[in-house]
Amino acid sequence: MSKSPSPSRADHSSQSPLEQALRVLRHRERSAAEVDRYLTGRGVGDDEREQVLETLARTALVDDRRFAEVRAASLVDRGAGNEFIRHELARAGVDSELAEETVASLPSETERVARIIARRGAGPKTARYLAGKGFSEDVVRTVVAYSASFHSMFFLHEHAF
Repeated sequence: MSKSPSPSRADHSSQSPLEQALRVLRHRERSAAEVDRYLTGRGVGDDEREQVLETLARTALVDDRRFAEVRAASLVDRGAGNEFIRHELARAGVDSELAEETVASLPSETERVARIIARRGAGPKTARYLAGKGFSEDVVRTVVAYSASFHSMFFLHEHAF
């Protein structure tokens, strides 16, 4: 006895391009480029994709500025640095100028790093973590320098008595 496909697994080729786009937007914000790539992958032609994207933009269902702000804030909450955020926005097809504006509106990397250091401590392990999260080399160097100066102060204080 075979089961019928669940609605989430059903063939969506019978849906209009607009319905397909609305379906993918149901789960999270997406950039216009992401929706365009999605529709391209579903075999939707150029003219139809353009019409759908215009409709979505006109009705504010797709807004690259809003997408960039939401995505960047989400990445900041997950401990990402500016370089990683820029990379993710570019990967999503966000215009580089808009990506730069968005990154400039975020709390400074220094503030974000201070919170991470308060949680994880300063040291080479945290510096590697920050580098992997896309923080600038200057910020990572500062963490290492701070750690070294803190440890040398602690060592001198401990052995002074």
